[in-house]
Amino acid sequence: MKIALIVVLVLSSIGLIATVLLQSGRSAGLSGAISGAGESIFGKKKGMDELFAKVTAILAAVFLLASLGLSMVQ
Repeated sequence: MKIALIVVLVLSSIGLIATVLLQSGRSAGLSGAISGAGESIFGKKKGMDELFAKVTAILAAVFLLASLGLSMVQ
């Protein structure tokens, strides 16, 4: 059980790192902050960014549950 949880934890952490790095970054600077706020208000997120956001949330939940399970086993 412990080894299975460690494997799930490692795989979810690698996947989480990969999906965070694959997401497009916010624009830098003051104009990026203004347009970034406008995009988040009006929901301009489409395509791969939306997919990566969902995958990131799922992997974060798996990572959290694997971490909690591993702490309970030990």
